[in-house]
Parts: sequence; structure tokens; C-alpha cells
Amino acid sequence: TGIVYKSTGSWYSVKDEDGRFLNARIKGIFKLDGITSTNPIAVGDKVDFEKENETEGTVTITKIYDRKNYVARQSPRAKHQHHIDSANLDQSLLLATIKDPRTSQGFIDRFLVACEMYHVPAIVVFNKTDLYKEKEWAVYDRLKQVYETVGYKVFPISIKKGEGLEEVKAMLQDKVTLISGHSGVGKSTFINAIMPGARIRTQDVSGWSGKGLPTTTFAEMYDLPASGKIIDTPGMREFGLVD
Repeated sequence: TGIVYKSTGSWYSVKDEDGRFLNARIKGIFKLDGITSTNPIAVGDKVDFEKENETEGTVTITKIYDRKNYVARQSPRAKHQHHIDSANLDQSLLLATIKDPRTSQGFIDRFLVACEMYHVPAIVVFNKTDLYKEKEWAVYDRLKQVYETVGYKVFPISIKKGEGLEEVKAMLQDKVTLISGHSGVGKSTFINAIMPGARIRTQDVSGWSGKGLPTTTFAEMYDLPASGKIIDTPGMREFGLVD
């Protein structure tokens, strides 16, 4: 038995009960609760596997355990299919920005609705406060009031200046947290800041579009230094709801 730590679509990285990472694939087609998903197995899934090739250390996944919850969005390729970002979460953290690039309120709302659908508590963190002037702080104060009034925790941080990070890091202890956000909000930089040694590639915001360029191509789970786990997901241009 193990936990799926990375999914590339055809191969999975599974951490077994002894802490070893194994390359795994699936046999046949898994149908889950009638969900038409582009990815039958998600990062965070608990699975059973059997040895396939002793010399190469590959295994075949034979069973997926029932999920406590998951967060899904519309598949970028097939409008009527789900793409499950990750499973068995304690909470999610949405990284947003008010400047360079600006996160639309619609994007934040759709993400929060998706989390509510699957009973995943969400936190909203606004990054790049080092760029904020009076106008941006006014926008932040308005959004903070909107989301806190309906029960969400909202935090301002500057990864560049290291401000506000300790408070957010404390909220990740002992929990499995999905880290999400659209491209360019500083997700990879955030993970590198809270996990020295992760060394996730980062990229600048595209000048002509003002949108970020995704650097993470597959969802992947990391063990935090003290306790807890985070799941990094590819940056999204859009967040489409399903069902």
C-alpha cells in the first residue's frame, strides 16, 4: 500500500509504507463512482500495488481506496470531463495577486466554489505585497472584507521580502494542503521559500500578455520539513467548474 506523490498521466510515483518511491502504472481502466475523469488516479490517492518488474523496481496499481474528498475542475481538453487536481486533502491554499498579474475575482470565486463542492476548507493568500501602492491596498482591503465576512481566512504576503510567510507556514503544519493559483502568482517561489531544497523552477510573467507562464507541468506532493504535506499543481490560465 502507498500514497501517490506524482502523476504524469501515464506513470505515477508512489511512496510505500517504508518511505521508498516506486514507479507505478495502472492496469486496464479504473471507473470511479461514475466520474468521467481525464486522470483516474490523482496525487494524494491511497493505492494498493503489486510488483511488476523486480530489476526495474516498477509496480502495477491494482486498487484505489475511497477518497475522503478531492478538488476537480473542468478538463482543459474535454469540456464535459473532470480533471482531478488532488485527493484526500485537509485544506487548500489559493495564491492570488492584485498586480503582475492580477487574479480576477471570478477566478477566486470559482476556486472557492470547487473547494466547497468537495468539502475542502480554503485559505486565500495574496502575494507580491511589495508591489502594492495605495490603489492595490484598497483592492486588497475590499477583497479581504468580502471573503472574511463569509468565513475564509485571508493573508497578505511578500515572498520577495519574506513578509507574512511564517504565519502561513504555521497553517500548513500537520495537514495535507493543495497549493493552487493561476500562472505567475509565485507558486513555485512560495514552495521554494517554505521548503528549502525543493528547487522548483520559476519563470517570469510574460510581458506581452501580463499572464504568468506555467513552470509546473504535473501535480506533485512534497513532505514539509517539520510535518505535513503540500501538493503543487500546474498553474492555470482558467478555472472551469464542472457539474
